[in-house]
Amino acid sequence: MRTKILLVLLALLQFPLYAQYKNPMPAVPAPLPINSVSMEDLNAFTEVKLEIPIEKGPFEPTWESIEKNYPGEPSWLREAKFGIWVHFGPQAAGESGDWYARKLYNSDEIAYQNHVKRYGHPSESGYKEVLRDWNPIHLDPEKLTKIYQNAGARFLMIQGVHHDNYDLWNSQYQPWNSVNIGPKRDLIGEWAKACKANGMHYGVTFHHEYTWWWWQTAFGSDKDGSKKGIPYDGNLTLADGKGKWWEGYDPKMLYGIDLREYKGVADAAVSKWSPPPAGIFSNHLGYAKWFATNWALRMMDVVKNYDPDFVYTDGTVEGPFTGNGTGTGFKADAMQSVMADFYNRTLKRHGEVNTFSIVKFRKKTNGTVNTEEFGIPADIKKDQPWIAETPVGDWFYAPDFTYDSGMMIRYVIEAIARDGNAAICISLLPDGSMNEASQKMLKEVGNWMRLNGQGVYASHAWVIPAEGEMVNGKLKMLPGGALKSKHATFKFDAQDIRFTIGKNNKLYAFCMSVPAPNTQIKIKSLGTDAEHYGKKVRMVKLLGYDGNLKWKEAADGLLITCPKNMPFATAIVFEIE
Repeated sequence: MRTKILLVLLALLQFPLYAQYKNPMPAVPAPLPINSVSMEDLNAFTEVKLEIPIEKGPFEPTWESIEKNYPGEPSWLREAKFGIWVHFGPQAAGESGDWYARKLYNSDEIAYQNHVKRYGHPSESGYKEVLRDWNPIHLDPEKLTKIYQNAGARFLMIQGVHHDNYDLWNSQYQPWNSVNIGPKRDLIGEWAKACKANGMHYGVTFHHEYTWWWWQTAFGSDKDGSKKGIPYDGNLTLADGKGKWWEGYDPKMLYGIDLREYKGVADAAVSKWSPPPAGIFSNHLGYAKWFATNWALRMMDVVKNYDPDFVYTDGTVEGPFTGNGTGTGFKADAMQSVMADFYNRTLKRHGEVNTFSIVKFRKKTNGTVNTEEFGIPADIKKDQPWIAETPVGDWFYAPDFTYDSGMMIRYVIEAIARDGNAAICISLLPDGSMNEASQKMLKEVGNWMRLNGQGVYASHAWVIPAEGEMVNGKLKMLPGGALKSKHATFKFDAQDIRFTIGKNNKLYAFCMSVPAPNTQIKIKSLGTDAEHYGKKVRMVKLLGYDGNLKWKEAADGLLITCPKNMPFATAIVFEIE
C-alpha cells in the first residue's frame, strides 16, 4: 500500500496541474473481481459528519438547524411560477438525447453507434475527447435570457454539472471543467452575468452525486466484435496521459473509479435507469468521504462565486448520500453542509434568506423545495413548494423533437392549478444555438403569457384544481413524460377547465382549448348548488377581449357565451369575481 501511495505522489509531482486544485483524491485500492463484494448495510452505517468549513451564521449543517432558522419560501418563487430549464452541456454533442456520456460505453445503445461514427471507438476516443472538441460557439446567454424572458419565464434553472462530472464553471475542485477543456469559457459565469443584468432569477443545478455509479460503463469493454475485451478509456490512468493532449488531467477525476466489485453495480451500469442496490461502498470509505466532500465543495464554490438564487440537487430519495436510491454508496451530511453554507452566505450578502435549495424527492422540510419530474399530481399539493419539470423532447438534444407551444402552455396550466411552478427544458443544439422551431414555440408561449399572465404569475390554487372529462374514474389530464407528439395532439375540449386564484384574489378559469365562436361554456364548479365559490358572481371577463360577455349563474353551473370572434390560441382564460 505504501508503494502504491508513493507512486501516486510521484505521478502528481510529474503533473503539477493538480497542485492548483484543492481537495485532491486519495489513493484507492485496486479493484476486486466484478460482483465479488456485498454492500454494507446502510441501516447499520452511521451518517458521517464531514466537518466541512462553512460560512459563519445561524445555520448549522443539520436538518434541525436548517428547519429552525429558515424563514420560509421566498415570495419571488410564488411570483415567478414559470421558468426555463437550461439543461445544456457537452452531452448535447452526441445528438443522442439524455445520458449520452454513459450510453456511449454501451454497444447496445444508439449513443454508442453515434459516438463511433463521430469520434471513434471508446477504447481510443471516449467522452474525454467529446469534452476536448465541444465548443458551443453560438451559445449566447445574454441573447437567450432575453428570449426566455420574452417567452414569459421569470426564472432559469441552469445546469452546472451533469452526471458526466464536467463542471461548467471555473471550478476550484474539478480540473475537468469548461475553462480548462473544451470551450475555454466560464459558462456559469456568463449565465450569472446575463441573468443579473436582465433581472432574471436563476439557480444552478448539480447532478454529480451519483456520478460514481453512473460512470461504471466507462470501465467495461465491447462484448463482441473486433474490439471485444479491449478496455474503454475509463480504465486509463494519469500516467497514461504522458505526451497526450490530456497530459496532467487524471481520468479518475472525470470517470471516477471502478466500483463494479460491489454486487449489482455492473448490472445497474447497463440498465436503462436503475441505480445499484442500496448499501455502502465499504472497501472505499476514504474515497467515499472524499467524493462526498468534493461534491459539496463544488456546490459551495458556485454559491460563493456566482451568488445564485437557488441550488438544485438531482436524485430519487430523501437527499444526496443517503446510502440508498441514487444516494447509494455512502451516508454523510453533505447536503446539510451545502445548505447551511448557502443560507449563511445569503444572509451575509443580502441581509435576508431569500434563496432556496431544491432537494429532489425530499419530504416536507422547511428550507427545501421539491420537484415533480415529468408527471404532475392529480390533486392540489400545498405541503411544500414544488416545481414541475419536464423537457421538450428530451433533456439533451436529439433530432426529430416535436415543438408545440400548446403542450408547453398546458403543462404550465396543469402545474399552477395544483399550486406548483413549472420549468420546461428546450434543448439547445450542440453549438449552443436554438433552432427556429424552438424560437417560434417560445414566441407563441410569450404571446399567450402576456395575454393571460394575470391568472399565472403569483397565483395559487383554488379549492379544487380542475373539472372536466373523467376517464376511468379519473380527471383527464395532460399525459406525463417528456413533452412529445402525444402531448401536442392530446385532445381537450372547452369543458376541460383548470382554476387558479390570482394575486388580485380573483378566480381564473382556464379552458384547456379554444371554444368555437358563440359556444356556451358551463363551469359546473361555479353552479349555485356546487358551493365551491361561496359567493355570488359579480363579473366575468375573458382575458384579451374588450367587449361584454353574456353569462348567467345557474344551479348546475356558471354559463358563459363566447364572443362571435375568438382569435385566441391554445387556451382561453376567464376572470371571475
